[in-house]
Amino acid sequence: MKNKLLRNLSANTVQLVVNQLLGLVIFYLLSTGLDKTNFGQLNLALAILLVSFNLLSLGIDQVAIRRIASGHPPQSVLQLYLFHVLLTGLLFYALLFGGSLLIKLQSGLYPLLLLIGLGKLMIYFSTPFKQASSGLEQFKPLAVMLVISNLVRSAGLVVLTLLHVLSLQTTIIIFIAGDAFELALCIYLFKKTAKMPITFGWHKAAYIQLLREALPQTGVVLITSALARFDWIFIGFLVSAAKLAEYSFAYKVFEMATLPLLAIAPLLIPWFTRLFKQQQVNASNLKLLLRAELLVAAFTIVVLNMLWAPVVDVVTAGKYGAVNTHTIFILTLCIPFLYLNNFLWTIYFAQSRMKMILTGFIITFLVNVVLDIVLIPIYKNEGAAIAFLAATIVQSIFYLSKNALPGLTAIWLNLFACLFCAVLSILLVQKYFAGGYAGAVFASILFLLLLVVTTQLRPADYKAIRKIFN
Repeated sequence: MKNKLLRNLSANTVQLVVNQLLGLVIFYLLSTGLDKTNFGQLNLALAILLVSFNLLSLGIDQVAIRRIASGHPPQSVLQLYLFHVLLTGLLFYALLFGGSLLIKLQSGLYPLLLLIGLGKLMIYFSTPFKQASSGLEQFKPLAVMLVISNLVRSAGLVVLTLLHVLSLQTTIIIFIAGDAFELALCIYLFKKTAKMPITFGWHKAAYIQLLREALPQTGVVLITSALARFDWIFIGFLVSAAKLAEYSFAYKVFEMATLPLLAIAPLLIPWFTRLFKQQQVNASNLKLLLRAELLVAAFTIVVLNMLWAPVVDVVTAGKYGAVNTHTIFILTLCIPFLYLNNFLWTIYFAQSRMKMILTGFIITFLVNVVLDIVLIPIYKNEGAAIAFLAATIVQSIFYLSKNALPGLTAIWLNLFACLFCAVLSILLVQKYFAGGYAGAVFASILFLLLLVVTTQLRPADYKAIRKIFN
């Protein structure tokens, strides 16, 4: 029988694959069905709301998972978290709505914030049920919770496209409907699977204690939220909505390329939390798992860059392919560093090294913001990508410098070996062989050969990885 970890990984992977495919449908229909200005404004509004609602969580989402995984009563954690999202969410939207009394709503960004913000408020209210399900390792119902909104959106947008009535206004209606449906389904599924009552109550001492526990993580959330979409907001306000449309398209595909990381990341928090409760940790297993992640990350760089221009220009009628070639190349170089950072962050989070994590994010944020301010006015989208890459590398250096596990001290050699093999494969094939689909095949084969030569890929790795999951 498959072990629990493998079943959870399978459920989470299926959810991510489906969600990413639905997200791709949504993004494709909007990017091709709306003009660049409307598409850019929509993405700017979504970026601002994403940052806002992430800030409102104050880091309690991750602390809730850790508490439940550590054995705290799930019902009490859920009750406190529900109180928090209702309080902060309603206050935020009341302020947003109050601002509409002072701002003309005929057109522009603010009406988008007000309308789409209503849907995102529903998503925010559903967060406690998702996090509690994650802490309880109920990944099958969690998968359905995470998929439903995109399913409603994609189906609605397909219908609108077929009826030739896709517009910014009809898109907003579909987005709100999908978000509201997700909230309703989250409540239903959680009550059905967790079999615990959903109650609300004010417990002052317990809530303050939760906020204190989340305080270091709150700083992390403040930084990561701003870091996640600062470049979008900066481009949207200081360059143009059209350039933001181009950058957001490349960035969205870049995010989707990290699907394997998204599949395993939610499973590592409860797993590592239990693992580091033990007195001895098998660092060799951790190194092997991380090296496997780095191989996947580097392979993603090869495939995405080799197929980018010929595929994207065809499916978007030349709108987002060639214009983003340099941007996507720079962004994909971040992928191995993101895998490393997530892995080390999860270890440090499981060890409750929150102040150190906060320091790392502050440094990363400052590097990204300073470089965005300097580079975006000069190099526009490519400048934003360079700034993000530099910030990601700085974060990796900081995390590695704080590592206390002897088995992971030299993992940076594996990272740069995998990255070198990927970039060399791309450059050689693009210069001396073919591009397009044939080039992708040649580059992939060359990449695998280089991995074998540099001993990053070994015959015994498969059995060792299976042993870890068993």
